[in-house]
Amino acid sequence: MTSPEPEHLDGRHRDTLRRIFEHPTSHNVEWREVTSLLDAVGTVTVHGGRVTVQIGNERESLERPSGKGVDAQMVVDLRRILRNAGYQPS
Repeated sequence: MTSPEPEHLDGRHRDTLRRIFEHPTSHNVEWREVTSLLDAVGTVTVHGGRVTVQIGNERESLERPSGKGVDAQMVVDLRRILRNAGYQPS
């Protein structure tokens, strides 16, 4: 399997990807930015308060956060999903 290159993403998506992988964990990642990135790299299906994401062979169901931003646990989950699908910041 070849890893997707983040260069096909626009600047906003690359910035969101970078913030997801930042250490220490960034606390300024907004849900709308996450769903935009996920939609750019895979398929996003919304059903109620949950979002199902399919990126390559990776499939995950995420619960929409109550506020604008995502919490630290969701950032960890997003890192795992994206890394397993071959995405990391360049």
